[in-house]
Amino acid sequence: MDGQLVLVTGVTGYIGGRLVPELLKAGYRVRAMARNPRRLRDREWYDQVEVVEADAADRHQLDAAMEGVDVAYYLIHALGTGKRFESRDRHTALTFGTAAREAGVGRIVYLGGLYPQQEELSPHLDSRREVGEILLASGVPTTVLRAAVILGSGSASFEMLRYLTDRLPVMVTPRWLGTRIQPIAVRDVLHYLVGSATMPPEVSRGFDIGGPDVLTYRDMMQRYAAVANLTHRRIVTVPLLTPSLSSHWVGLVTPVPSSIARPLVDSLIHEVVCKEHDIAEYVPDPEPGLTGFDRAVELALKRVQALDVTTSWASAATPGAPSDPLPSDPDWSGGSLYVDERSSAVSATRERLWAVIEGIGGRNGWYSWRLGWWARGLLDRVFGGPGLRRGRRNPNDLSVGDPLDWWRVEEIEDLRLLRLRAEMRLPGLAWLELVIDQDAEGSTVFRQRALFHPHGLPGHLYWWAVKPFHGIVFGGMQRNIATKAESTTDDPRWKPSRQ
Repeated sequence: MDGQLVLVTGVTGYIGGRLVPELLKAGYRVRAMARNPRRLRDREWYDQVEVVEADAADRHQLDAAMEGVDVAYYLIHALGTGKRFESRDRHTALTFGTAAREAGVGRIVYLGGLYPQQEELSPHLDSRREVGEILLASGVPTTVLRAAVILGSGSASFEMLRYLTDRLPVMVTPRWLGTRIQPIAVRDVLHYLVGSATMPPEVSRGFDIGGPDVLTYRDMMQRYAAVANLTHRRIVTVPLLTPSLSSHWVGLVTPVPSSIARPLVDSLIHEVVCKEHDIAEYVPDPEPGLTGFDRAVELALKRVQALDVTTSWASAATPGAPSDPLPSDPDWSGGSLYVDERSSAVSATRERLWAVIEGIGGRNGWYSWRLGWWARGLLDRVFGGPGLRRGRRNPNDLSVGDPLDWWRVEEIEDLRLLRLRAEMRLPGLAWLELVIDQDAEGSTVFRQRALFHPHGLPGHLYWWAVKPFHGIVFGGMQRNIATKAESTTDDPRWKPSRQ
């Protein structure tokens, strides 16, 4: 590609994280843009790209990120960030388009949603439509790719389909299960994204992209069950389940929280079928053809079973997430900070203790009061939080930015530190630090800190309300992690993280 420089936004997200290696394979120079570049350091392609720190809504930062860029990929949307996501999407798209035009960028490529014409759209689909129109009007040649359900390991749409079908052999479902959909495999989406970079400058328009199958959501569930070797699902449709009720139902049954499930469900109400296939004039279909639904599901399940899910919907950074400042920073000035700190000597090597620490959460649990963790997770999901169902990407290994139940990995240093930031619904900010140290005699010491920065009076009341349970939760965790490390005879299964 003559060393053309490509800017990729949304690199901590599902599509962006997979697009970068595909662009490198195609011969492009890649500049990866992220609000928190630290979250990229464990990616396999980190050393092959230029990483810049920038917020797409900040014009000054964008100007620096756009310098010398030939093609800019806009893979940002505010799905699940609250009621004002449309205005946030609008502002960010306007800022990005203006910066790209003034920087002399040759093309913008945007992945949006497939939507029907001349219908009142859901807020989510309407925002995706509006963002595409803003970028097309920016003065920069723009490719807008419109896709419906994307099938791939880790995508929100696929995880919703997988968990609903796996967990519910008998379902009472809403009417939207009869709506026609044209899903597309993530590998085909990436093919069209990479190919769109070379479109002629006179081409500036939107394109529908979809796989070879048009199915109802009911068909998708039954065909998923067949590929996954599950029994035929019994599905009863009733007219009483509104999109709001459906999204709460999805939020309780699947790892996808209702804040994200709601816009996805709203979109499934519409028939989303390609009206044209003009993209093939500029980007030929992949060889040996587009991936069918059954094959896409088979490939995704193989990745899940092989623990090879490279990116996930849960990996995406959310604007306004409580990541800075960290309570361990010397310039912490966040006011009140409550701390529960514990330490104990452990008769185990650092490697064995670290293997237990890095394996925490997911199926291994949190080593204390399972009922309490389960109840708190259920309460969090009722109020739209992630709860405990996000699990973990890999059972033995963690990287910065990984979701871990209702936490996210904020920092990791092998054999020394694991810092987690809470993403549950809380009246404040919370962190959990698990640290391996050494005493004067050279013995292994396990230190544990829970930190909470309250927001106003509700935050203070919350801390004092849960403080009586700290001995059970954090004290039990301290003891049981140490006991597990001392009693295990297995070789540590963790692999070193990037330093």
